Amino acid sequence: MCGIAGWADWKRDLSREGPVLETMIAPLADRGPDAGGIWCSGHCAFGHRRLAVVDLVGGAQPMVRSRGDRTYVLVYNGQLYNTQELKEELTARGHAFSTQSDTEVLLVAYMEWGPECTRRLNGIYAFAVWDEAGQQLFLARDRFGVKPLFYKTMGSAILFGSELKALLAHPLVQPEVDAEGLAEVLYLGPSRTPGHGVFRGVREVLPGHWLLFDRAGVRTQPYWQLESRPHTDGPAETAERVRELLREAVRRQLVADVPVATLLSGGLDSSAITAFAAEAFRAQGRGPLHTWSIDYAENDRHFRAHAFQPDPDSAYAGTMAESLGTVHHEVVIDTPQLVDALEKAALIRDLPGMADVDAALFLFCREIKKGATVVLSGECADEVFGGYPWFHRPGPETGRTFPWIRSLEARTALLQPGVTGPIRAEDYVAQRYSNTVARVPRLPGEEPEEARIRELFYLNLAWFMATLLDRNDRMSMAVGLEARVPFCDHLLVEYVWNIPWRLKTYGGREKGILREALRGVLPEAVRTRRKSPFPKTHHPEYFRAVRDRVLALLDDPACRLHKIVRADRVRALARQDHEATDLPWFGQLMSGPQYFAWLIQLEAWLRHYKVVLV
Repeated sequence: MCGIAGWADWKRDLSREGPVLETMIAPLADRGPDAGGIWCSGHCAFGHRRLAVVDLVGGAQPMVRSRGDRTYVLVYNGQLYNTQELKEELTARGHAFSTQSDTEVLLVAYMEWGPECTRRLNGIYAFAVWDEAGQQLFLARDRFGVKPLFYKTMGSAILFGSELKALLAHPLVQPEVDAEGLAEVLYLGPSRTPGHGVFRGVREVLPGHWLLFDRAGVRTQPYWQLESRPHTDGPAETAERVRELLREAVRRQLVADVPVATLLSGGLDSSAITAFAAEAFRAQGRGPLHTWSIDYAENDRHFRAHAFQPDPDSAYAGTMAESLGTVHHEVVIDTPQLVDALEKAALIRDLPGMADVDAALFLFCREIKKGATVVLSGECADEVFGGYPWFHRPGPETGRTFPWIRSLEARTALLQPGVTGPIRAEDYVAQRYSNTVARVPRLPGEEPEEARIRELFYLNLAWFMATLLDRNDRMSMAVGLEARVPFCDHLLVEYVWNIPWRLKTYGGREKGILREALRGVLPEAVRTRRKSPFPKTHHPEYFRAVRDRVLALLDDPACRLHKIVRADRVRALARQDHEATDLPWFGQLMSGPQYFAWLIQLEAWLRHYKVVLV
């Protein structure tokens, strides 16, 4: 896992632009704390920061390799899980290897198959290859966008980087945000339109796509997409297939030459990942497996059960750790820590994000890094199997809009009138929604209810899962921790995508087919536990702390928030009791305290990046 950056330009000699590349990769040092390197030629320059996970000696980058009179250069962020299979096939085709790294295998795969190599990859990745003889730059991103990759074109040039901060470090890029970029932050945030980079002119390579840049310009193309087809397996066959696909995904993703752990909340998803990881550790003679969970100071006193978070995690995590014999670690975060980390989390993400959820994950990962370099997460099972409440109950959140965005009217009432110029919130969100639904892979003859459920799944995979993957990558890589997500294995997702809703909800439960697949794998109390999201603090002191910090910001005439929000209405909201401040901001995903935390992040972003609103 690493950070990458690059610059190609047809009208400029880049052979002496090493200092600029050093500037671009410097903000990525946390992603790659182990090593760094640059490579420059006439029209292309690459930079790389490395987190060594496999072949700690032989995987240095940028990696250069020649075949005949052609020279290829690679920078790569990610991990291939089918390295050995690819290596065997390439060896049979006459290639020899000098390292044990997946980096070399990826480079040789591109040399052999060109852009078609992407169809053969199983892993998480964002990479760039420069073909010196062909004078072309190739960029590609994994199927679900687990690894980020942004770019900006400027006439004869293109810049790319793992994070927005790498592009903003280039002297030709200004931190300008136009009305559309601000609409992304204010109306869709923390989600973003797939491919949108918020800053003016910045895009991201879409998941499952590649980009080719040559003297003719930029060309992008998908190399993978979901396909809808009839599902013919019965319940028993389906459950067995899900179990084996997940087991194999976990087994593949344990590859590493550094310590590997799992996140373990005691929920269905993380428990499944941990159970299969512990099984593989025993079979491989590795172990014991270390597991990690998170909690908050005094949550035992202040926890409030509700439909979205019915019970705390700690007892279930303990049950799982004991049943599997793992070495379990619980990280407890206190309120001052959490509040202080809000600004840091926004700067890690380069944008206002999921407030305390981001900050808590950053603090959590920082502790895990003390004992591991790779961690497996149960993230994305709810998007793949349909675990969220909006899949299961009627109401406005299941209407013809993004189910996690509710009451745009309440949201915009807190904003300055006309803050996004001619762009109206309702129109902007409606257009993004309709554009996404138009891309849903349809199954001819599907019943209307099933067709609508398929739309919901696509919306969640394309938008909400992308948001969580972005959060997962940024907060973990900010401390040099590689987070892997077995539920995003494309072989598993392709199969589950076509399981009909009646089977996905087998037994009348959310994620019922997954629960059935895990029968005998997990303790019954865990297997049948209701869904519970990433935990949050319930301490009333957190509300008071973020509220008071926002009020202090608004007392400063130089505060950038004054141009965005109506200070009088925010102050009125702050005068309400803690229980009365819950807003329909992100459905059930942002409470009143989280709104104040988000404002802290918004101010930090505007100030730190010196955002210019144009």
